[in-house]
Amino acid sequence: MDTSDLPRYYLSDYQAFVKRSFDLLLAFIGLFFTWPFIIVIWAIASFDTRSNGFFFQKRVGRNGQLFWLVKIKTMRRSNDITTSITRSNDPRITPLGCFLRNYKLDELPQLWNVFWGDMSFVGPRPDVPGFADCLEGGARAVLSIRPGITGPATLKYRNEEVLLAARQNPEAFNRDVIWPDKVRINLDYIKNWSLRRDIQYILRSVEIL
Repeated sequence: MDTSDLPRYYLSDYQAFVKRSFDLLLAFIGLFFTWPFIIVIWAIASFDTRSNGFFFQKRVGRNGQLFWLVKIKTMRRSNDITTSITRSNDPRITPLGCFLRNYKLDELPQLWNVFWGDMSFVGPRPDVPGFADCLEGGARAVLSIRPGITGPATLKYRNEEVLLAARQNPEAFNRDVIWPDKVRINLDYIKNWSLRRDIQYILRSVEIL
């Protein structure tokens, strides 16, 4: 994907303030009501995966800075599979993990990431190093905002694991097809950002659970 001549889109200081204030308020409310449930599913996941039920992984955040993303662990470790690409038929995913992933319950701890300022409720999904940190030209505007729990690209590719499972070379398909399309979608999201749109994306995400 040629990104050298893409226009550079950024949120204004006022837009960034409104977006962060909304995130902070919603994250506080979410944590207040869900922290007992998070503890329960953490304990169950710890038993299910025979390890710490929280999954920590370095992801690329705002301005390319790395941060620790936290989720409920849904997979057991495998010495035979080392790829960071996850398919729907990945043998590492436990039956409980499959249930948690289907209903996005494994992402509840990311409320902490939003509260502490690593993430936003809406924005580009935070990727592992090797994708977002390699953006060039105008496409680097994707890194000007905090990554999100949901967003337009996340909604379009909500069945991404199924798409990858159907490909002979899922890593190549992700790199050459899905990733460039996500960049385009996320640049358009920044260009047309509004709080109303963020609320709509959140509501749409809840509807498809």
